[in-house]
This record gives sequence, C-alpha cells and structure tokens, in this order.
Amino acid sequence: MNNTPYLLALHSIDGLGPIRLKAVLNYFKDPKIAWEAEGVEFQKIGIPRNTVEILLEIRRNLDPLEYAKSIEDSGIKWMSVFDEEYPKSLSLIYDPPTVIYFKGEILPIDEQSIAVVGTRKITGYGTVVTKQFVRGLVSAGLTIVSGLARGVDSVAHQTTLESGGRTLAILGGGLNRIFPPENISLAKKISEGHGAVISEFPPDYPSLPGNFPSRNRIISGLSRAVLVTEAASDSGSLITARVALEQGRDVYAVPGPITSDLSMGPIDLIKEGARPVTSATEILEDLGLTRIMNNESRIMDRTKLSENENKILDCLDNENRHIDELCRLLHLTAAEVSANLLKMEMAGIVISLGSGNYCKSER
Repeated sequence: MNNTPYLLALHSIDGLGPIRLKAVLNYFKDPKIAWEAEGVEFQKIGIPRNTVEILLEIRRNLDPLEYAKSIEDSGIKWMSVFDEEYPKSLSLIYDPPTVIYFKGEILPIDEQSIAVVGTRKITGYGTVVTKQFVRGLVSAGLTIVSGLARGVDSVAHQTTLESGGRTLAILGGGLNRIFPPENISLAKKISEGHGAVISEFPPDYPSLPGNFPSRNRIISGLSRAVLVTEAASDSGSLITARVALEQGRDVYAVPGPITSDLSMGPIDLIKEGARPVTSATEILEDLGLTRIMNNESRIMDRTKLSENENKILDCLDNENRHIDELCRLLHLTAAEVSANLLKMEMAGIVISLGSGNYCKSER
C-alpha cells in the first residue's frame, strides 16, 4: 500500500479497529487522503463521533512521517494486510489485523505452525506435557505459536528455543511494553533468530485485559491447529480454542487428572468436539504430517542404562517423585540419586519439575 506512514498514523487511533479501519480505507482508497479528510467524512461511513474527535486531536500533533520513522528507529518492523508477505493464514480470518508490528522474522515456513496455549498457573503435570508435546511438534519442523504469557505460554516458547525450533509470540500490547516484564529476555531471544514477537497494537500501547481476546484470534489465525495442554474452565486459552473452531482450525486437548481444576478446560473442549491427544505423534498423524525427526520416534534402549538408572525409571513409572522419596525407595544416598538424575536429565530421560521433584520423560 502507498502512503504507509499515514496508514500507521490512522492505525494508532483508539477506536479504529480492523473493521472500522477497513471501512475507512475502502471509502477513501488512500490512507493519506483519509488522514487529511474532514471529520464529517468519517461520520458518513459510521465512525463514531468520539473516535473522530480523537483522530482530529491526534492529527494536530502527529506527523505521520516522523511517527513511522520513530517506529523504525526502535527496531520494529511492520506489514499490512495489503502486503504480499502478510501471513496467508491470518489474512483469511474474518477480521485480520490491518497492520501487524513485529521484531524478528516471519517466514513462509511459519505457515506450518501449531498454537500451544493454556493456564498461567501451570502445574508440574502441565509443565511435563507441554514440554513433551512441544518437543515432538518442533522435531517435525512445526513453528510453535503462543502468547508470551506466564505458565503454559512461557514453557511452550522456552522449550521451542531449547529444542532449536521457531516460535511466534503474540502480544496483548505494544512491542515497546512487553508483558509480563519477566518475559522481556525471552521475547528478545525469540526475536534474535528464532522467530518473531508480534502485535497488532501500536508499539506503545499498554497490555490491557480487554486486548487479550483480540490477541487470541491472531494466535489461532496464524496456526493450523490449537493445542490446549492445561487450563481451568474459565481460562482465556479456551477463547483461543473456540475462536480456532470458528476459523475452521483443528483443536486438540490433553486430558489431565480429574482431581485437578486445571484439567477441566481440556475436558470441556473435548466435550465440545476437540480431539483428545496423548502425544505429539497423534497430532502429526491427524494433520497428515509424517516428517518426524529421530527424537520423536526414538524408543529408549534401557539396556544402555545403569542398574540404578533403571531402578529410578521404575520408580517414576506413572508417578512424579521427590528426590528424598527416591532415596528411601532405592536405599541410595542423596548424592548417588542426584548424580544419576542429573545424567538422565541431560539425556532427556527424566524431567525436573522443580523443588526436587522428577518425572519420566515420554520417549
């Protein structure tokens, strides 16, 4: 689109969401003409008076060319729905963002992606299953999409980085105001050669609660399917899943212990038609993706483990255990058990859940 700085300036106006901004552009044909138009012209196409007043006030003090340069100088890139490189899958949803801002790179390979979402209050169980699924999906060459929130989102992004994959983090605010703040370094890692951090909000826009349902449609819109690993019945991640269904995406849910409130979200989705899954392989087969790397299909050879390592694995069958409990069950010292667990964790055989708790990895 020509006159992109004027499009960015219009996009910065509170109240000009994707649908209204599309109406403005359809009417005026050129964002520069729209930016310079009289207020009465906007009201003719149904733009509310208060939004028009905001636009006119901002127009008095904002130079679109300087505004665009300030965004570029901060290291933020952008693309509009009119650009050829705009993600195709996102362009096909009902209300695609007119403009997306990003740091990093959005590549054609990212069209092969799956969203992994869930609770912010992740448990040890949720950590284990999220890591296992993400590793399997990444090993098949899929990009992982999530929302950079605490909990499942953070685990999904971090596990993707650890597995050498690509990930897209979709924000509920502007790129200059990363939220939550503890994920600023994670966002930086993602944007430095491992994917992109993306937002439809202007760079300095705050992360407000009302932004996240809008953000969720982008998460699902960029993805072939959505996986919910752990969530309560009122979790925002269920909005992502339900929007995905409306967009014609597949939705998968991981069953969890029925004694946990954080299993109720996936259970609700399964009742609504989501497919229950217990491994990444099931998702890959369902989507017709057969390019699975060795670490997804490899079966552990227990003959190569030491006697004590095999005993530890036996103790971890179907149950997480604390290192002190392992010592008692196996009549081994803490030093012996710790040494074996460290070796097994480095080999990807067991997973540390934190606070001295361990579980067996799915292999």
